[in-house]
Amino acid sequence: MSRNEGEQQEPVVVRDRRRIDPETGERRTPAPNGDEAQVAESMSGTLDEEFGQADESAELPVDGASPEQGGESTGLQKQVDELTADLKRVTAEYANYRKRVERDRESVIAAAKASVAGDLLTVLDDLERAEAHGDLNGAFKAVADKLIGALNSSGLEAFGAEGDEFDPSVHEAVQHTTSSEVSGPTVTTVMRRGYRFGERVLRPAMVAVTDYEADGDTASEAGADQSGESTEQE
Repeated sequence: MSRNEGEQQEPVVVRDRRRIDPETGERRTPAPNGDEAQVAESMSGTLDEEFGQADESAELPVDGASPEQGGESTGLQKQVDELTADLKRVTAEYANYRKRVERDRESVIAAAKASVAGDLLTVLDDLERAEAHGDLNGAFKAVADKLIGALNSSGLEAFGAEGDEFDPSVHEAVQHTTSSEVSGPTVTTVMRRGYRFGERVLRPAMVAVTDYEADGDTASEAGADQSGESTEQE
């Protein structure tokens, strides 16, 4: 017998450290001894915690929100409402501003047109007198007609005619007579025509006014009638 054969051979120990039983497929419980047990328990505890956290995350509803998220959502909605109200207010103010600017622009344009038309009134008076005397004819008449047409189309309007009721706001009375042929203050003679531009009177018409007054025969007849009525009453 050899020396090696005489020595006692150490048995070969095989430890199965697999955590899953290959036959049953179940998880094995590690033996509670030594460092191996501590490591097994530590690893097992870590895995259990991870599995538990994963289960809790899976149980949370997809469309759900925590109380903090709900508060943030309410605050965001409030900010959206405030910004929307501010936008509506600014839009309304801008619309009013545009209307005011457009109104002012139209007023400035109308005032400029009225100023130009007012400067040409004396020219229109000269053309009217020339036409009354028969001096406005030929090419001059054509030019005058174009000028008058352009002014009328821009808004200039002439007024003042015989037979009109006297209106002190647009008529300037320079003569005054009485007659029984009128029923009230009436324009009987137009010495100079008046002009208005839109609602603005550029120049009043210069006129002669006739008021109503009974003539001598009518007054005597009226007096006789009144005296006869008084005699009959006595």
